[in-house]
Amino acid sequence: MSLICPICQGPLSTVDNGVTCPANHRFDRARQGYLNLLPVQHKNSRDPGDNAAMVEARRRFLDGGHYAPLAERLASLAASYAPQRWLDIGCGEGYYTAQIAERLPQAEGYALDISREAVKRACRRAPQLDWLVASMARVPLADASCQLLASVFSPLDWQEARRLLALGGGLLRMGPTRDHLMELRQKLYDEVRDYDDQKHLELIPEGMHLAHSETLQFTLNLATPEARADLLAMTPHGWRASADRRAAVIAEPCEVTVAIRYDWIQRNAQ
Repeated sequence: MSLICPICQGPLSTVDNGVTCPANHRFDRARQGYLNLLPVQHKNSRDPGDNAAMVEARRRFLDGGHYAPLAERLASLAASYAPQRWLDIGCGEGYYTAQIAERLPQAEGYALDISREAVKRACRRAPQLDWLVASMARVPLADASCQLLASVFSPLDWQEARRLLALGGGLLRMGPTRDHLMELRQKLYDEVRDYDDQKHLELIPEGMHLAHSETLQFTLNLATPEARADLLAMTPHGWRASADRRAAVIAEPCEVTVAIRYDWIQRNAQ
């Protein structure tokens, strides 16, 4: 086990139905199977992260198979790097995590999210993993303990990512390009803001480098009002756009472009 105490950073070991460190900080395992390693003093709010409604919308949409090609490519890339130990940072409700786990049955896998509601649902997908409620800025894993970090549509603490990676290990980042959901954005806003989908490369810390990049693009037919409503609910557009524009999108079938970028950002071997 590579877990460390979120309070004192001492190594955690299994005891009864939880874990403890040499300083006797103890964390019990929830009945769903996850460990809550987010101390009260590290929370910005009472219940941080996505709420139950957002998590359920994402679960319905993803389980509907709409983003299945994205998950398949992510899991395939992860498997090609053959890590011994890996972590999904910002795992949400576990859709992508479970598919990575399926392709890496011999590897030691961890997944964390700050949302307790998300992790509660995620544990059911792959009980063999260590599921954690924890902060992405204070990941309770030891230095250089992972050969692969997965970050899917998630913010990232780059220095923390570098700390966690073993030499030669890498961050597998999956995020939108400027064309992602373009048709949806055009319906929701008078002016669609452009953005630089390579801007994150400027944030790569010293000692890491971009080793591989590719894009996956396809057209998605959103035939049902439920699918359109769930897609809105799981993106920032669900609260940025006006209620009238959201209602108009939900009312009419539409096709949208899905355009996603995968980056393998590797820690230097020495």
